[in-house]
Amino acid sequence: MLLTTTNTIEGYKVTRYIGLVSGEAIIGANLFKDIFAGIRDIVGGRSGSYEQVLREAKDNALAEMEDNARRLGANAVIGIDLDYETVGQNGSMLMVTASGTAIIYEQ
Repeated sequence: MLLTTTNTIEGYKVTRYIGLVSGEAIIGANLFKDIFAGIRDIVGGRSGSYEQVLREAKDNALAEMEDNARRLGANAVIGIDLDYETVGQNGSMLMVTASGTAIIYEQ
């Protein structure tokens, strides 16, 4: 399945707009990651553990969105938007939402 942030697919024709699809992922960061990220904030540099959690949440949200589109008979999702938000007590969890338009396209 083709996933793209653009609203068109160059060289292809959208034959049917199926509708909005989305996927969500909420991932909590554990205490050890928080401690090491805090140390990293003090001394500077990137937090690899948080970057990994972010990638995992994004991949899960996109996979869920793709599954929803496939169930509707789509062969692509266009206009994808990713939103990131912290939720939970003290912002201890990360929520990623992926949304786009499920379509059928052909050449």
